[in-house]
Amino acid sequence: MGAMLVLSLETRIPTAGFKNSGYQFTWHIGEYNTAWAQAHVQFVRSLWYGAIVTIVTLAAGYPAAYWIAFKGGHHKTTYLFLMLLPFFVSFVIRSLAWQFILSDDGIVISNLERWHLLPQGFHILSTSIAVIAGIAYNSLPFMVLPLYVSLEKIDRNVVEAARDLYATPRQVFRKVILPLSIPGIFAGFLLTFIPAVGDYVNNDILGGPNTTMIGNVIQRAFLNDQNYPLASSLSFILMVGLLIGILIYARVLGTRQIEEYI
Repeated sequence: MGAMLVLSLETRIPTAGFKNSGYQFTWHIGEYNTAWAQAHVQFVRSLWYGAIVTIVTLAAGYPAAYWIAFKGGHHKTTYLFLMLLPFFVSFVIRSLAWQFILSDDGIVISNLERWHLLPQGFHILSTSIAVIAGIAYNSLPFMVLPLYVSLEKIDRNVVEAARDLYATPRQVFRKVILPLSIPGIFAGFLLTFIPAVGDYVNNDILGGPNTTMIGNVIQRAFLNDQNYPLASSLSFILMVGLLIGILIYARVLGTRQIEEYI
């Protein structure tokens, strides 16, 4: 990880600081200012989407991981395999499937309109809802697996002791299980939030002009416009921003508690 970070810095910092002048490259620190001025809205939107995706995957993934860990019995491996089975399919194919599901004629919109739960002509595609749904679905295993590991490591004798002391099921969960699973929650947060912020495929397939994320801006700058200084500046700003967040996160929590779940 450290070697990859150093290599990434060495390749991004020089390129980001140079400005293309024909066949010559001259140092131009203002490229960072240009990058921020052009894409600060997409930066904020990506962070916002990443936060929502993390909350959604936690809300959906914790009950699933809890059920497998405490109720799965001898079939825990089978349940995990079945849950992960759809993710053996290509990432793009899964996103295209969501495009079909969320289309105006898809099973979700058409049935909700038929049941009068949505107004006629309601659209989900090309909205933030569609993008967040696609990213959350593709990010779900990165939340469930560390949660499952943390819940599986909980000593069942501690849980039984709480029950023997007449703790209600809610008290057992709130005062025993939840605190002991916090390292798994933090690990799932890191594994989910970071890829979600940099995602661009789901917005390309499910989003529109008003849902553009920073990954889409970097992709266009690099591949379409071939503006390598701008693309490198955006990538470097994104990487530094996430790195600062991770360092603060690790400082508060401590890396020893989460490294075994990542």
